[in-house]
Amino acid sequence: MILVAVVYVDTSAFLAVLDADDRCHRQAAAVWEKLLRSEARLVCSSYVLIETCALVQRRLGIDALRLFHEDVYPVLDVHWVDSFLHGAGVDALLTAGRKHLSLVDCISFALMRRLGIKKAFAFDAHFVEQGFDTNLL
Repeated sequence: MILVAVVYVDTSAFLAVLDADDRCHRQAAAVWEKLLRSEARLVCSSYVLIETCALVQRRLGIDALRLFHEDVYPVLDVHWVDSFLHGAGVDALLTAGRKHLSLVDCISFALMRRLGIKKAFAFDAHFVEQGFDTNLL
């Protein structure tokens, strides 16, 4: 029996993969290729998808957004945020009371815990702070 890894993908990783000028681009490209070759199940939330699309369009343009939509989106297992998950994220954010922790991050953490995902493809230190493994090389 072959076990397929399950990895949560954050906006920070998507941006690093797509933007050749990103300081983490080389590492991100290597991890992305490794994940695709391994046939890992790549999970993200609908909020990460929305955040990524907005940032890619603004920072890299519509052609990069098209590339993301046509080449990346099809390999993702997107979990659509329901009102319960949204509420859990808001509660976590307000409890943390931290200016630089986002609602999208808090929802990601709640979803990862709900699904039992321990590995994250992310360049956001909050994932490590929350106990997730971001060392994927």
